[in-house]
Amino acid sequence: MNESMMHDVAFWLAALTLLLTAGWAMEFAIGNRSLRHLKDFPPFCGDAPSRVSVIIAARDEARNLESALGSVLLQDYPNLEIIAVNDRSSDDTGAILDRLSRRDARLRVVHLTELPVGWLGKNHAMQCGSERATGKFFLFTDADVVMAPATVSRALGCMTSERLDHLALGPRLTMPGVLLNMLGGTFALFFGIYARPWKAKDPRSRCHIGIGAFNLVRADAYHAVGGHRAIAMRPDDDMKLGKLLKKSGRRQELVLGDGSITVEWYSSVGEMARGLEKNAFAGTEYSLAGVVVSSLAVLLIFVWPVFALAVTSGTTRLLNGIVLLLLAVMYADNAGFHGLKRRHWIGLPLMALLLQHIFLRATIKTLLQNGIAWRGTHYPLADLKANKV
Repeated sequence: MNESMMHDVAFWLAALTLLLTAGWAMEFAIGNRSLRHLKDFPPFCGDAPSRVSVIIAARDEARNLESALGSVLLQDYPNLEIIAVNDRSSDDTGAILDRLSRRDARLRVVHLTELPVGWLGKNHAMQCGSERATGKFFLFTDADVVMAPATVSRALGCMTSERLDHLALGPRLTMPGVLLNMLGGTFALFFGIYARPWKAKDPRSRCHIGIGAFNLVRADAYHAVGGHRAIAMRPDDDMKLGKLLKKSGRRQELVLGDGSITVEWYSSVGEMARGLEKNAFAGTEYSLAGVVVSSLAVLLIFVWPVFALAVTSGTTRLLNGIVLLLLAVMYADNAGFHGLKRRHWIGLPLMALLLQHIFLRATIKTLLQNGIAWRGTHYPLADLKANKV
């Protein structure tokens, strides 16, 4: 390839990247502003409030469990039952749950000692909790999520007033250190590109949503799609539950929590890398072609324009500069909606490269060990692939 052809390729790559990022930036600007906020919904009010069953799966969660579960017990919603499932914990999780249950009769504890074949641990725990639940609504949440006192009440107000079958709340993520926050902001941007969560409420769109920190579902809708049994081997269970509900014609929506729910997502970059090992490959439906295409796209769109500023000139350099500007604006705008630091846009190219490394490492590790190893259990790749949703 001669120098002239290389210049032409660089120009058209910059032009196409500019068109793509401009489209993304416009969709993010409109889409994020179409998301509603939990604070704008009044708490549920009525003479006979429906029962809400809060279902929590906990495995070795002693570090954050007491504060998280304590916030659930302090909810001001008047008709609440809490089912906490201790999933084969080796730390003090079970003892903490038993102690808290003796203080509050609304809390019921289920201790699991075995995992049946064909189940991921968390999914099995959620299914066991749902089978014991008596509420009209099921709230699936994690054992490290802290909620403001009016969170459930406002969420029920939103569900009933909007006649939703499924409500997902966007949590505020707390992460120590600048590097981890930059990485979290980049992940949030990538997730928006992948999921387009503002489209979940559109019945004509195939886009769907599910948030592990807060999935509130009508019990009849949950049972109608098969519950967690239908996604028994899906490590991305929250999104796949949302997909099942959307495919069945149920109404769902993502609402911004505005700090009503917070979760310490990860405590270090290493912990984030290990945490994503279980579901990174699943996000492409275990497709190597999907991994290759997404990796190339990240390199060409988020990383190459930085180098292009140094090795190109004229109009091509200008186009790459505009691409970087649009990406920075898109990052900062998206971060603002999710309680993250806008100024961390500065690290986007490097964080995109690091996040892609984490995803590629997770994919390779899944292939080498023929499955995922998660919290002491190995799940074969063939079984994971077989659970298509």
